[in-house]
Amino acid sequence: METLVTIREFDDPAYDPFNSDEINFGDTKDPYPAIAQWRATAPVLEGDYRPKMGLASALYPDRKMFTVVGTAEIQEVLTDMERFSNAAYKFNIGITFGQGSISTMDNPEHGRWRKIFQKIFLPQYVKKWDDTIVDPVVHSLMDQFIGKGHADLVEDFTIRYPFEVIYHQLDLPKADVRTFQRLAIGQTDYVNYEKAVEAGQKLGEYFIALVEERRRNPGDDLVSLLANTEVDGDYLPEEVLISFLRQLMNAAGDTTYRGTSILLTALLDNPDQLEAIRADRSLIPQAIEEALRWDGPVAVQLRMAKVDTVLGGLEIPAGSLLDVVAGAANRDPALYPDPDRFDIFRDRKPHFSFSRGPHICVGQHLARVEMTRALHAVLDHLPNLRFDPDKPRPDIRGSMMRVPKHIFVRFDT
Repeated sequence: METLVTIREFDDPAYDPFNSDEINFGDTKDPYPAIAQWRATAPVLEGDYRPKMGLASALYPDRKMFTVVGTAEIQEVLTDMERFSNAAYKFNIGITFGQGSISTMDNPEHGRWRKIFQKIFLPQYVKKWDDTIVDPVVHSLMDQFIGKGHADLVEDFTIRYPFEVIYHQLDLPKADVRTFQRLAIGQTDYVNYEKAVEAGQKLGEYFIALVEERRRNPGDDLVSLLANTEVDGDYLPEEVLISFLRQLMNAAGDTTYRGTSILLTALLDNPDQLEAIRADRSLIPQAIEEALRWDGPVAVQLRMAKVDTVLGGLEIPAGSLLDVVAGAANRDPALYPDPDRFDIFRDRKPHFSFSRGPHICVGQHLARVEMTRALHAVLDHLPNLRFDPDKPRPDIRGSMMRVPKHIFVRFDT
């Protein structure tokens, strides 16, 4: 769609938001042994997660912080909205995505707006994007390397694929895409706080103008759909709508890129399981769920105590922030025997990677569709896929969010 809306770059052209990943989310190769040791010591520990993993402490000096690693306590914090609040996110993503983000809200406000956004991402609607958006994006990316017999599946595919899907959903002009992605990624560069704020401000002004334009001249894209959605006879409040659009790039793009990269790494590391899926595509859903459990892209979620309470034997004052280590529950041997092993054939049990309770990820169905179509495309078009013996094997890293930087592969042409 033609648009007259302009998008503004960072004031500092030398700033590269793509280099902020390790600073913000860590470079730990394997955080799980340390997490297991903590869980064996106590289900709840004093202090925040970041310095325990060698990162700079979170920017909340006036708040007591706790790290939750016991599975029962993780479940308790994520589901008990009377005692624990998502208002913790007002201190980080609320500043850059906007205080209208449903991730910062509690019920009843959260439920009112969530049901509108959730409807858009229900499976029956998301699947409609398979043929019109998802598959064309997959094929356009693969066509660029499929004849070479080798690729870096991260640089050539997984880091680009979910973002391209979002660009098509929003019907963004191609000229805006590069700047848009830089701003979207920069929103979570909290170590460079001024840059994160600048990114949120510039995306906000861009979306406000885009919404106004799509109300005047609507199309069939997601911006037009949301811009013209009415609640009780009025449009969605601007703050809620713009916050959602700001967050979409990170929530649906960044985590899907990480999850898809981890899935492909795990399957290539376990070629017998990859071959089993090649022979029986009905195994794909359980492979995706196992990858999300085994090394979910978001290891830690944040909550705030609404009242003075006790958790795991510790007194938690009202206003305290809790780092809820979903990765601890996903690797709990009491739930998953031999939890450090990737096994698509293990008994299926719900994992914690999309959270639990009222704030379970609104985009989880889209993430599963994108991961499913990506794996089908790999199986369809990259025969005899294997690691490139002349390049280093992928190295999944991160303390807060996990991903390999590269997946070097060879395949037959």
